[in-house]
Amino acid sequence: HSRTVGGDININKLVATRKERREGDSLLQLLENLNNGIDSLEAASSLGVDHQAIVGAVKSLQAIGNVISAELRSSKHCGLTAEGTEVVEQGSHEARVFNCIPPEGFPHNDLMKLPFGKIGFSKALLNKWIRLDKTSEGGPKIFRNVKNIEDHVREKLLLVMKGNATELNEKDKTELKKRTLLSEVTVKSYWIVKGSSFSTTLTKHDTDLTAEMIVAGSWKGKKFKPYNFDAWGAAPDSGHLHPLMKVRTEFRQIFLEMGFTEMPTNNFIESSFWNFDSLFQPQQHPARDQHDTFFLSDPEISHEFPHDYLVRVKTVHTEGGFGSQGYKYEWKTEEAQKNILRTHTTAVSARMLYKLAQQEEFSPIKYFSIDRVFRNETLDATHLAEFHQIEGVVADYGLTLGDLMGILHQFFTKLGITKLRFKPAYNPYTEPSMEVFSYHEGLNKWVEVGNSGIFRPEMLLPMGLPEDVSVIAWGLSLERPTMIKYGINNIRELVGHKVNLQMVYDSPICRLES
Repeated sequence: HSRTVGGDININKLVATRKERREGDSLLQLLENLNNGIDSLEAASSLGVDHQAIVGAVKSLQAIGNVISAELRSSKHCGLTAEGTEVVEQGSHEARVFNCIPPEGFPHNDLMKLPFGKIGFSKALLNKWIRLDKTSEGGPKIFRNVKNIEDHVREKLLLVMKGNATELNEKDKTELKKRTLLSEVTVKSYWIVKGSSFSTTLTKHDTDLTAEMIVAGSWKGKKFKPYNFDAWGAAPDSGHLHPLMKVRTEFRQIFLEMGFTEMPTNNFIESSFWNFDSLFQPQQHPARDQHDTFFLSDPEISHEFPHDYLVRVKTVHTEGGFGSQGYKYEWKTEEAQKNILRTHTTAVSARMLYKLAQQEEFSPIKYFSIDRVFRNETLDATHLAEFHQIEGVVADYGLTLGDLMGILHQFFTKLGITKLRFKPAYNPYTEPSMEVFSYHEGLNKWVEVGNSGIFRPEMLLPMGLPEDVSVIAWGLSLERPTMIKYGINNIRELVGHKVNLQMVYDSPICRLES
């Protein structure tokens, strides 16, 4: 018995198998009495079965071996559409219009209400079978213009119905197709001939050589199915990288090629001090509101901070310093202690720069990070509450805006982006700041691809970095280039519970056009 995985008999499969065997036996009996081959359409007609049944039998016989040989052929045949069949039965539209006009004429408006009226009127008028009199009483009327007509359209369609479509010239066929009375159908069939191992009695070939056959020697009298060396093996089950991880690997490789060191970013929970205050972002800034940031309730606050550095940060916020007048507000330690889910990886950059400033002698560095950040966003097709940020930081003596633009050109060129523009922008912790735009060939417009700037002295000097050291930085998201690379329009199809795992399985390796 043929059974399904659940153990029930698969009746449909069993019936289909028996039917294919029956049609296969009938086809072999038909071929035995033929010197040449036979078309599968003709075979189906001779055996009185559906053509698809013969096609199934052909494929089953081919799987056994060289019992038959079948060559796929295709031919074009003309056939009547439903409207064409109606014309054969009732006459063409124009003939029906002519026949319905009495000697006293027929109102034009009434004719247009008939199913065949509109098309029939124009065609009959073109053939000069009828004429339109607009001066008649009660409105325009239609009169016959000739005594008798010949319905050539119906005659041509009758030829097609009787299988004599070859008698039509191409002009007639084109005209009938244009009127949707005739359609051209491609018919595929097999030319079937006897194979080198033809027999009307089929013996099922064995597929496996077993140990029992070898011991008993029974394999010598058996026929085995030919081994298909071109067959694909079953793909082994394995894990697959998400498209985000594939694009992340490419970005990471670019940073490493440029001599950058990866920063440790394994702390998703951050204090407001490192996430905001150390970056010279005021405590009344809108980004620090609950509508934009996720605040933690357990643990609610942090306690351990570098005391001297905290005092310097408080001073530059409230009183100014290092050439700045500050924000002139009451800075509160309680606000800086609040724990949050970090809103950007720049909090990690602040920690690393402070650590760098504690060295006895400053040494230039190049840092990068690619990791997750969290914002209290409203979810839509382009925004999530968590996403990945890519960030690059360079600290050295005397860096200028020209250095920033140069390294950005080098970075984006490695991504395959060569057309760049820079637009002045505002960030609380960088001055000057620039938005980075790239020309998108597909959209034919400039689109924003990142943000950048030079960290402010109010951020760097309280850390203890030398006055002549500048720090340039830039950042972009990981999701946006991934969506562009893989043609994904909705970010929720890339990240979250709506992700199609088959998409992860099928997505190709990421190769940035660098």
